[in-house]
Amino acid sequence: MGLEKDSGLELYSVYPTGERNLISDVIGVKVGHAAIRSEDRRINTGVTVIIPHEGNIFREKLFAANAVINGFGKSIGLVQMDELGTLESPIFMTNTLSAGDVLSAGIDYMLEANPEIGVDTGTVNVVVTECNDGGMNDIRGRHVRAEDVRRAIESAGEDFEEGAVGAGCGMEMMGVKGGIGSASRLVPVGNKTYTVGALCLSNYGTGDGLVIGGDHIGRRIKASKAEDKGSCILVIATDAPLIDRQLKRLANRAAHALARTGSFSGNGSGDIAIAFSTANRIEHFNESESKSIEMLYDSRISPLFRGAVEAMEEALISSAFHAEAAEGIRGRYVHGLKEYIKK
Repeated sequence: MGLEKDSGLELYSVYPTGERNLISDVIGVKVGHAAIRSEDRRINTGVTVIIPHEGNIFREKLFAANAVINGFGKSIGLVQMDELGTLESPIFMTNTLSAGDVLSAGIDYMLEANPEIGVDTGTVNVVVTECNDGGMNDIRGRHVRAEDVRRAIESAGEDFEEGAVGAGCGMEMMGVKGGIGSASRLVPVGNKTYTVGALCLSNYGTGDGLVIGGDHIGRRIKASKAEDKGSCILVIATDAPLIDRQLKRLANRAAHALARTGSFSGNGSGDIAIAFSTANRIEHFNESESKSIEMLYDSRISPLFRGAVEAMEEALISSAFHAEAAEGIRGRYVHGLKEYIKK
């Protein structure tokens, strides 16, 4: 996945892609979608979920961090992530006004898998991220239901679609149709090679600003968005042994990928990045007073920063490349990126 070799688009990259060129090249990571559409094109929304590992994420937490590139967003669960530096739920994506409904369904899922929550132990911090798809979707209708969240979870796998799927159904990016995009890079650090995977929900930017591999393609786009607003969610996964402080540094690098595509993170764009590592597990229940963990020295992690920027840049472009032109609510028509690619 990611960008096919015959896409007609070229991005400069130092590191090779993983086998799938998806975030799921990080072993254990899975992604699922649930699309919600109506025949009259009034409803174009959905849910996307990232499963961080194959075990019980509440009982075996991961180091994680987030970076608020621009805070015009309504994401849920970032405060505790900042405080404790861990991820203990799947990462959910949806539209802005359905974030609360997805949170409720996500809590139901976590309670079902962990009957001890709220009884023998504390509560759970469910992470929900969002973008505003109101340009193409009846966002006031709040059409995402609990069964859609469960459908996304049950569909999660290593292979998944990109483009206008799941939470990406009603999204727009840089004047063209946006949605879900993903890519990965294999990054050598010393005598080991680590995987860095990226996934985005793209809904940002102005059409005239789009840059792909140095080509100011935005000059050829019939921009449907005059103002940079709508948001972008950027998720980075890696199997490199990084702790939360280092993952926050990694998450901050997602801003460079946005900039490479021509974004300046306008006032109304909630640009949020999350990074997590699968290398260490933090047990919720433990009898010891301390835990030994593996951690790369800071002086060794620059290649991971570069790999993350490369993967995220490709994920952003891939989200638009795989999204076809579409018509939404109120007759809104958004062109597809492929209409503007020179071959």
